[in-house]
Amino acid sequence: MGIVFLKAAAMVTSNRIVAGVCDGPMLTNKQQRMKQVEDYIKSVKPDLDVQVEAIADPYGPSIVDDNLDAIIVSKETLPGGLSVNKKRAERSLSQLKLEVINLVPEESSGEKLSSTASRKLEAEKIHIEGDRLRVLPCFLAMASRSCSAETLAPFLGSNTTSAMAAAEYICGQLSVVSDRLSDTSYAVDSTYLLFSAYLVFAMQLGFAMLCAGSVRAKNTMNIMLTNVLDAAAGGLFYYLFGFAFAFGGPSNGFIGRRFFGLKEIPDSSYDYSFFLYQWAFSIAAAGITSGSIAERTQFVAYLIYSSFLTGFVYPVVSHWFWSPDGWASINNTEYLLFGSGVIDFAGSGVVHMVGGVAGLFGALIEGPRIGRFDHAGRAVALRGHSASLVVLGTFLLWFGWYGFNPGSFGTILHAYTSGNYYGQWSAVGRTAVTTTLAGCTAALTTLFGKRLLSGHWNVTDVCNGLLGGFAAITSGCSVVEPWAAVVCGFVAAVVLFGGNKLAEKFMFDDPLEAAQLHGGCGAWGIIFTALFASKQYVNEVYPGRPDPAYGLLMGGDGRLLAAHLVQILAIVGWVTVTMGPLFWGLHKLRLLRVSVDDELAGMDLTRHGGLAYAYEEEDSSKHYSLLR
Repeated sequence: MGIVFLKAAAMVTSNRIVAGVCDGPMLTNKQQRMKQVEDYIKSVKPDLDVQVEAIADPYGPSIVDDNLDAIIVSKETLPGGLSVNKKRAERSLSQLKLEVINLVPEESSGEKLSSTASRKLEAEKIHIEGDRLRVLPCFLAMASRSCSAETLAPFLGSNTTSAMAAAEYICGQLSVVSDRLSDTSYAVDSTYLLFSAYLVFAMQLGFAMLCAGSVRAKNTMNIMLTNVLDAAAGGLFYYLFGFAFAFGGPSNGFIGRRFFGLKEIPDSSYDYSFFLYQWAFSIAAAGITSGSIAERTQFVAYLIYSSFLTGFVYPVVSHWFWSPDGWASINNTEYLLFGSGVIDFAGSGVVHMVGGVAGLFGALIEGPRIGRFDHAGRAVALRGHSASLVVLGTFLLWFGWYGFNPGSFGTILHAYTSGNYYGQWSAVGRTAVTTTLAGCTAALTTLFGKRLLSGHWNVTDVCNGLLGGFAAITSGCSVVEPWAAVVCGFVAAVVLFGGNKLAEKFMFDDPLEAAQLHGGCGAWGIIFTALFASKQYVNEVYPGRPDPAYGLLMGGDGRLLAAHLVQILAIVGWVTVTMGPLFWGLHKLRLLRVSVDDELAGMDLTRHGGLAYAYEEEDSSKHYSLLR
């Protein structure tokens, strides 16, 4: 039995140490186990007077006791094949002011853990609180627990040969079962991620229907083709460059530098299913932008901006906030922005703000559609030709959002407490609930708000309000309470109202309100998360952090809000310096906007060889007589 032991050297003034044990599962006699630990430590370190007062399963209850001086971890509970960054471990150690004492004798250590590995693992579970050590939950990786024939044989009888043979057989069968369970775990999680990817990809059909219904009939084929192009061009460029820029680590905090063309995939970090899921996200960002510049943009401009956005602009932002190496990522264990990092769980900023701000610059540089504003600057409604397609697209997007938000966990077969009904599957369900509530609240707020302002019950406005609620909750969907999602949806509808009023005032024309909806509501969602993130849920979704930041209105200290304000500024700045010059260059080269004649006639007829709908004109009197 090898044991690694940690103490706070500056705080433990005598050689008497009160400790807790973070041990493996299936402990039948905890008192006996504590006595074994005490006896073992005394045998190798007789000068230390250690009294063990607590014990816990690393997959079960926490050891939380202000009277503990230290925590003890049995070597058997530690995962095999640890790969630890030495610099990160030493930094964590220096911050916590802890020292490592290895109690495993050299001659009997066997597969001894390095002190670096010990430091890294223990630093994730202990932090200084006041003048005491506080021991946090023992969320270790799944233990590599092996069945030893030598250990099992004495329990099978006095005949050494027969007992050894039986022990080897039993251990062999248990090993097979263990491997099968491990394989099943990987298969379940991979299937879950793939199914989520399919749902997110289905949102492209939703975007296509929504866009088609929101434009005039003479531009239907054009907008449908751009949606197909987003997926096709985005797939190729994300495969060649985008995934590498986003997740190609180890790398620097700005951009990834591995996995170009999926070289070295799969590896221990990423599989093909993860690539497919992230590709579906990237083309969603491109689809948002296409709505802002609809009905007046040249086809070649769509091709250029879509490739650039999915292959470079979006991947860099996702690297910043989602990659373990990103400078603002909450998954970066070496550096956390303001000691917090950014919680943008499914991408209110990474996806929606990027697409929305890109659309903002495209529409600004291109200018409004002909006839959108009269000579006095008053807005003139250019209604889309099919409310039916708008509603169909909205429902398809709603359905796909259950892959977008809950699917962002990446895995589902993860227990927070072993043998309990509550685990990551519960968090997945909660995320689906918060997503639903935010969208529903935003839809109803828009419905009654529009009724008060215009006197009509407008279905297209309600659909946009619903989507605004979804865009806002996407950031914090996994870490907020359901009641907070209602607040999120209500404010998102108000933000969308305000954004549309500002757009009319400044003669900004966005046929699908994409910049206001995804950019404005996405920014609100980032701020909302910084205000309402629950400490419990943050600890569950992002475990192993000694001092996690959470919502300011939920008792947090403001670090998360500061990090999220930086995120908003960073996204706006990055998209401005990349997509802004791109659209400006296309405008100067006369590759951005179609001619006046083409725009008036409709691009289906002038650019795509015919109309989307086949009309058959009939004599009205003949039609009337047939109806009778």
